[in-house]
Amino acid sequence: MQIFKTLGAVALVLCAVLGMQAQPAEKLYDITVYPTDGVWNVAPGQKVKFNVEFTRCKVPVGNAELKYEISEDMMPARKSGTVKLKDGKATIDAGTMKVPGFLRCRVFAKEGGRDYEGRATVGFSPEKLEPVTKQPADFREFWSKTIEQARKTSLDPQMTLMPELCTPKVDVYHVSFGNDGWGSRFYGILTVPTAPGKYPAILKVPGAGVRGYKGDISHTEKGCIILEVGIHGIPVNLPGDVYHRLYQGALKGYHSFNMDDRDRYYYKRVYTGCVRAIDFIEQLPDFNGKLGIFGGSQGGALAIIIAGLDPRIDALVSHYPALSDMAGYSQNRAGGWPHTLKNAKYRTPENLATLSYYDVASFAPEVKAKGMYTFGYNDMVCPPTTTYSVYNTVTAPKELLVTETTEHYAYPEQSAAVWRWILNELGAGK
Repeated sequence: MQIFKTLGAVALVLCAVLGMQAQPAEKLYDITVYPTDGVWNVAPGQKVKFNVEFTRCKVPVGNAELKYEISEDMMPARKSGTVKLKDGKATIDAGTMKVPGFLRCRVFAKEGGRDYEGRATVGFSPEKLEPVTKQPADFREFWSKTIEQARKTSLDPQMTLMPELCTPKVDVYHVSFGNDGWGSRFYGILTVPTAPGKYPAILKVPGAGVRGYKGDISHTEKGCIILEVGIHGIPVNLPGDVYHRLYQGALKGYHSFNMDDRDRYYYKRVYTGCVRAIDFIEQLPDFNGKLGIFGGSQGGALAIIIAGLDPRIDALVSHYPALSDMAGYSQNRAGGWPHTLKNAKYRTPENLATLSYYDVASFAPEVKAKGMYTFGYNDMVCPPTTTYSVYNTVTAPKELLVTETTEHYAYPEQSAAVWRWILNELGAGK
């Protein structure tokens, strides 16, 4: 039995990679890279240089020689070579960009058989970026009919109390409800304050992967109902090894299943399921009518997408949204996760057409809810070219929290800030 427990733990680690990933741990050696003048955003045509510092236990290493690459966001290196450090420091001339975008410097070292990397990324008028992906002419009609068809399936809400997870302040339920056809259901963990009263609610949508959940008790204690859903139509309270086997087996590469057919693409039932999740929340007797949505990576994409589909959402938080401007690679610039289109053989007319109905870039202009958006410039999973491009198309009230040095993770201060924001917007705890 111990091996199954171990596999479950491994699954949780693997599946966190594309979700709310933890900040990296401290290392023996560290490479720090940053713009020489400390400015992260410049105008096209402006020259950029990067400072490099290489330390062991925070002390400069000395006169080491490091490799480096300069590239536009997710593109092949335009310049590479080695740089000689003096007293653990050096400067690299990165050149410039003539159009809006991002220029990245990556520096590499190998010590004790282990590889180390430091990176920094500068934006060139990123507020002027526009997505490559264009909204299809029948986009609204397609989704209106799709949701209408899904709602022909009875919601049939089911809730099972999980006493082992409940606290004096929070009741925890494993729930499910009908999605988009006979036998199709969505599953999640619902957490509800035990104190009598009416509360706002948050639909918490997941990062990529396959996993179980235990509910968000800490934020529910602040006076908010939270429904944390899975997207794969399977219960979310199973042993961990089940999810590991699915992720490495039947659901491996799920994000690209049937992407040549807009009516069969994997995310179709995911998007309708999230809308049905809102239907489920609305019928809860303790819900006061104020609704938010919260997610990171794949969940960051779903937060924007569902807010674009469903006007019942009042506030959204999106950490580094995936599925953003996926077609960017077709125009020789960064495309969004899952990066399938980075390989030219997948850039078929059928795939490009299908993905345009599911891309965050097509939903962002439809958002009416007030939003908080956050991401970093060093992210190579959900690249800043893609996240900034879709952010720029949002016309609803919005706030942006950029943490330039983060990769595909959030600083604790960043996470705390966006949670404070959405709870305040919903009036939780008041």
